[in-house]
Amino acid sequence: MRPASISRLAIRVCGTVLAFAFVHSAAHAELPRAVAQALQQARVPTSEVAFWSGPADGGQATWQHNAGTPFNPASVMKTLTTFAALDTLGPSYTWSTDAFVSAPIVNGTLRGDVILRGSGDPSLTWDRLEQLLRELRSRGLRDIQGDLVIDRSLFAAEPPAGADFDDQPLRAYNATPDALLVNFKAISIRLSPGTAGTPMLATSVTPYSPLTIDSSVRTVAGACPDWRGGIKQQLDADGAGLRLTLSGQIAASCGERLLHLTVQDGLRMAGGVFRDLWQGLGGTWSGKVREGSVPADAVRLANWQSPPLADVVRDINKFSNNVMARQLYLTLGRRDGNGAASNAASEQFMRDWLARQSLLLPGLVLENGAGLSRTERISAEGLASLLRTAWRSPRMPEFVASLPVAGIDGTARRRFANQGSAGRAYLKTGSLNNVMSAAGYVLDSRNRWQVFVMMVNGNNPERAETAMIQAVEAVWRGPTQ
Repeated sequence: MRPASISRLAIRVCGTVLAFAFVHSAAHAELPRAVAQALQQARVPTSEVAFWSGPADGGQATWQHNAGTPFNPASVMKTLTTFAALDTLGPSYTWSTDAFVSAPIVNGTLRGDVILRGSGDPSLTWDRLEQLLRELRSRGLRDIQGDLVIDRSLFAAEPPAGADFDDQPLRAYNATPDALLVNFKAISIRLSPGTAGTPMLATSVTPYSPLTIDSSVRTVAGACPDWRGGIKQQLDADGAGLRLTLSGQIAASCGERLLHLTVQDGLRMAGGVFRDLWQGLGGTWSGKVREGSVPADAVRLANWQSPPLADVVRDINKFSNNVMARQLYLTLGRRDGNGAASNAASEQFMRDWLARQSLLLPGLVLENGAGLSRTERISAEGLASLLRTAWRSPRMPEFVASLPVAGIDGTARRRFANQGSAGRAYLKTGSLNNVMSAAGYVLDSRNRWQVFVMMVNGNNPERAETAMIQAVEAVWRGPTQ
């Protein structure tokens, strides 16, 4: 931190020199001293770091470094998507999933199709779909002799970029959007290691039928490092269902783990979950699953309303759910109800909304609104402007409550534990290969709310983790005058 600068003005009055000192307000360094030291020790060049911090309610920055340079924000980009949604859709906005039948039900039998029409609900988990199917059963439907038709025309078909993002197509975070997104397109497998030398037991937690699991994973002794890296997974289509093949080894000390795998084929995912749930409810179904639209003469028998947007935004930000954020981003692009949702339409909506908010974000690059992107860019100064706008908004309580609390929950639970800022910083975090970031609000030691933004783009951003913790702590402590 630079010391306060002093200017001296000497005036000669009646042969006497009078000196006047003008003390300017303290001008803080670009980075807090502890942060600069931590970066130096970690061998992270300051050119790879963008930082901005200042009072949430306005005024000049306390610290800023590379603040006008666009950086890849990773999942911190979700703050833009979620705040725009809260501001435009409102915290009570919901999505609707409808179930139709194409023929009358006679003595419990439908000689026709069941049609499920999606509206882009980001939160249609399998248990919520089950509630919709229970309503169908309560209407007397038992035997479906036609097809399950999935109407997902609300979203335009997008290239499955998520599956190719990092050569990990089965990772759940790579799930792609779908107008009828069932259980985030993910199945969860419980891995139960035995004692060393015994086989591992793999069972499905997600209702899905038919699903065959072939596991040759061995339980071994030793510590539990990267348990997932020791297991090879292959998920293949198998008739109407799926076949999961697991091989490798897992340490007994790992204990039970959940393996989340994405099923990129949305029709197959919806059909497998529907089949299992419908059988569990005592129903029968002899048809197939296919894509289609709702016939003009179809009758709506059941409806499911999603949780309110405020709850959905909380799940997105607390747990950094990529596919939920992408669903929300696409929903924004269809706010006027015209045409199928697309990333291009959503980007245009976002830029129009930013203009209405008088938020000028030079260098902003949008792709999917989730931060799961190599191309998305935003500056630290731009993010700070967004966070200040959110602070002044009527939607501030819902937005701030959606952010992970440092040392307490979500993605910030472990990183900031046992720090002075624990419980006093609300921070959305982000990470990709070559990216680490955090942004949000810090209640400083004098109980004043501060905006915090830090992004690291480089070959080894994880080296800057200590520096990021030091940055949050510096904002919490406040500058030394």
